[in-house]
Amino acid sequence: MTDEPSEFQLTVPDSVASDPDAVEMLRFWWSRGEPVMAIKPAFEDPRAYGSILAIAARNVAHVYHAAKGLDEDETYRQVLAGLESALGGPGYQTIAETKSEA
Repeated sequence: MTDEPSEFQLTVPDSVASDPDAVEMLRFWWSRGEPVMAIKPAFEDPRAYGSILAIAARNVAHVYHAAKGLDEDETYRQVLAGLESALGGPGYQTIAETKSEA
């Protein structure tokens, strides 16, 4: 993963790095043709993750606008359409990986 082009490398935002109370809740990769995630149950109410997904959808639209010049509102509608399609489709099976011993 270190050979990724620099435009795809993610960095910790300064506001997070300077916050001693910041909590990482989710990591997401696309690996071997499917999504792979590490998720921390960081909230008492799991509905809070629904809010995070909604905020993420809006931010994805903004990033595509800023990086690729796409219309932000149309991109947001496309993200929501993809979400709706995925929610109504066959989905992915949840498979818990075991921790590798280092």
